[in-house]
Amino acid sequence: MNMIEPAHFITEKLRGTLRSNVPMCQHTSWRAGGYAERVYQPTDLADLIVFLRTLPADEPVVAVGLGSNLLVRDGGLRGTVLLLHAALTEMRIEADGSIYVQAGVSGAKLARFAAKHNLKGAEFFAGIPGTLGGMLAMNAGCYGSETWNVVANAQTIMRSGKLLEREPDDYEIGYRHVALRKKGIYLEHDDARIPNSLPFHQEEFFVGARLRLPAGDGEVARREIKALLSKRIASQPLNLPNAGSVFRNPPNDYAARLIEQCGLKNLQIGGARVSEQHANFIVNVGGATAADIENLISEVQASVQHKTGICLHPEVRIIGEYARNHE
Repeated sequence: MNMIEPAHFITEKLRGTLRSNVPMCQHTSWRAGGYAERVYQPTDLADLIVFLRTLPADEPVVAVGLGSNLLVRDGGLRGTVLLLHAALTEMRIEADGSIYVQAGVSGAKLARFAAKHNLKGAEFFAGIPGTLGGMLAMNAGCYGSETWNVVANAQTIMRSGKLLEREPDDYEIGYRHVALRKKGIYLEHDDARIPNSLPFHQEEFFVGARLRLPAGDGEVARREIKALLSKRIASQPLNLPNAGSVFRNPPNDYAARLIEQCGLKNLQIGGARVSEQHANFIVNVGGATAADIENLISEVQASVQHKTGICLHPEVRIIGEYARNHE
């Protein structure tokens, strides 16, 4: 099976949409953040390849899915943001029974697709509020399952537009952690004190993967998906803008338990608040800036470490520049 070449002939004419000065609050689930200098919405993988080949070598580029694990600072982003959630949406069953899924496919759609084809083991994806690209980049998971447990191989694209096929052994994979073993290529940063403050220049990012899932009963899988979604609705503050779990769970403990133990539920900075319903969620209760959210993340970190000695590592990724009035 070859994932390298797009399904159709690559022309040199761009078919996507390029916009300037786009508010990233429209493309992040926190509904906060500054402006991107440029945003490109490709039509498909072939169009993405052509677009990347048109960019100067020093142009900063970052790929965004649903923006459900992302905070863009109020000073915004220089360079180009690639919006992949409405572009890389192909899913198909391969001859060997595996599923080829592109990076813009949401977890819920992936789970339903697997169930439709009587495959099991993908139900947990329905509980992850993001797209496959982000799930691959951070080994997202929930309810005891993780993304890379079912990945046979991954499809990535270089900053130059070159497509690669990578094996799981190419990566160091752990709990909410994925890093290429080869030096110099970004996929994950692990600085606990700076909340995953990423360089805004990705050299390689995920555009798809082939998933290996065992045969199962589609009706049973659909019932499990429904149960997982019901559990998520009951336990998470989905009525307010949020980015899912803010912190990774420390070994043998839960970030939410520690935050609640420290009396931090309902702690608020500006329009950002620690959720009363789930302590590991920060919600935008209205008008929150990216600085409000980032400052609240830092305040929770500092308080938990002071009171328990445990340093919470953020799951959320923070990119971009501070606003000019940032102190």
